[in-house]
Amino acid sequence: MLYTYSIHMAQHPVIRINLDSDVPAQRQIVDNVRVLLVEGTLRPGDSLPSVRRLAMELGVHFNTVAQAYRELAAEGWIDLKHGRGAEVVERAPTPPSREQIADFRLQLRQMVARMRAQGLSTARIAAELHAIEEDITQ
Repeated sequence: MLYTYSIHMAQHPVIRINLDSDVPAQRQIVDNVRVLLVEGTLRPGDSLPSVRRLAMELGVHFNTVAQAYRELAAEGWIDLKHGRGAEVVERAPTPPSREQIADFRLQLRQMVARMRAQGLSTARIAAELHAIEEDITQ
């Protein structure tokens, strides 16, 4: 079952999770919010929905959202204030280690393998990667 939540802002960013997926809901929430942050859809000063509100909208336990928010806070993306929600903060990126880069490369290879297994051509995969590159360099 696919659940969607639109954060009410000018650009209407969307958090989508699929409860039928093998990927845990917490991971899907973190990944979705991280994409919105990296792409600049969510910016410093923006507020995220409360843990309970997002949990209700996505059909998950509030602890699932709370853990996702704690992970994003630990990564330096958001500031958590008890009773006041979560706010996006300015984040100073740190260069990844060699091990992290190797892990990213492995994850990309695994994603490409899944895409190929689903029938996407290498040309289509390359086009998708190029589109992502253009999105993040704007």
